Amino acid sequence: MSKVLLLNIDYEPLNVCELPRAMKLLLIGKASALHYYNTVVYTGSGEKIIVPSVIKMHYNIKKKSNREYRVSRMGIYTRDNFTCQYCGKTNTELTLDHVLPRCKGGTHSWDNLVASCKKCNYFKAGKTLDQCGLKLSSKPKSPRHTFRAMVPKSFIEENEDWGYYIV
Repeated sequence: MSKVLLLNIDYEPLNVCELPRAMKLLLIGKASALHYYNTVVYTGSGEKIIVPSVIKMHYNIKKKSNREYRVSRMGIYTRDNFTCQYCGKTNTELTLDHVLPRCKGGTHSWDNLVASCKKCNYFKAGKTLDQCGLKLSSKPKSPRHTFRAMVPKSFIEENEDWGYYIV
């Protein structure tokens, strides 16, 4: 419920933001709500506000046509389908792992980061794949340039209103 889909003026998805950020955009008049959750929050003065699930900006946000997404923890987990790239386990506590450790010249980029369970990350430590004997289940790469590729499927499933806008 704390995630809100942010749309551009032409209904193009821009971002998934937290509820406080969405409420600020609504209160200062930069956006308007299109869909709501079945939840109410109360302000300090006791006023009721229905929690939005989708908001739309009142002005156009210019985006680069060939947008490169910033590296983020959620982006890496989504790309790797919330699965450890070494042992293949899901539903575990995940961490980020640098395939080529930073201490050995590795970069903090899409091509060098993977989702890893704590056990595999601890085992690998600061070693390369050859040194520790681990193999990757898939080669890390930069995500496709679509908004849907960056949003976890669970967010879309939990928020049926989002399906109208995320194609």
